[in-house]
Parts: sequence; C-alpha cells; structure tokens
Amino acid sequence: MKKISCILLIDDNKADNAFHQIKIKKAQVCEKVSIATSGTQALDYLAKAVLQNEAFPKPDLIFLDINLPGMDGFDFLDEFHKLNDELKSKTKVIMLTTSLNPDDQTRALNYKEVKSFLNKPLTVELIQDTVASYF
Repeated sequence: MKKISCILLIDDNKADNAFHQIKIKKAQVCEKVSIATSGTQALDYLAKAVLQNEAFPKPDLIFLDINLPGMDGFDFLDEFHKLNDELKSKTKVIMLTTSLNPDDQTRALNYKEVKSFLNKPLTVELIQDTVASYF
C-alpha cells in the first residue's frame, strides 16, 4: 500500500474528526493527519505549508466537509482555487458530507481540484481505495 505524507481533515465536528483520524491511522496510508476546524483555519494551515514548515506538511489529500461555520466548504474551495498552483497542484480534495443533495455533488465536482464526493463517515476501505485511486 502506497503511503502519502499528509492528510488534512477540514471539519468543525470534533467527534467526526476524532473518528476519521482513527480510521485514517488504521488505514495506514499516511505519515501525518492534520486537522482544521474551519475553512479559515485550513487556509492558514496551507499558508504555513507553502513556507515548508515541518509542523505544517503540505497535504496530499484534503477531506473537506461542506457544512462549516462562517466559511463553508464551497467558500473554502473558492479561496483554495486562487492559491498558487505549486501549493495545490498535487493536492487532491475529496468532499465529505452528510448531504444527499445532488446539487451539492454537482457543484462540488465543478471544481477541478475536487476529485470525489463521499458521504460520511469514512471507512478504512474507503480511505485506502481513495489513496490507491489518486496516488
């Protein structure tokens, strides 16, 4: 199984983050799991990652929740899209949601950075399949 260096979880739900962190560790697909609880915090993280800060490794994969306070997942994608290509070029974004709204899926997949749209919760198999598919 190929390992990537970092997965960034962007979700304001602490229970979901804890659960997904456990699943990612069990999947054994990455060296580090980082968490941002808002879109703004995730953009701050990415700004630090571009400076090659060891505490903020550049994420290979982002699991992004749609429903976030303040800046929602789509607002985050609008800002992410504007970032330097060097920062986002190898980063794959997977939208994670509990929404069954087909309009959300269509909207998400209109962003070239978004590779997939998945329903929560993540499973070990889903994480392993995602890493195998994109890396």
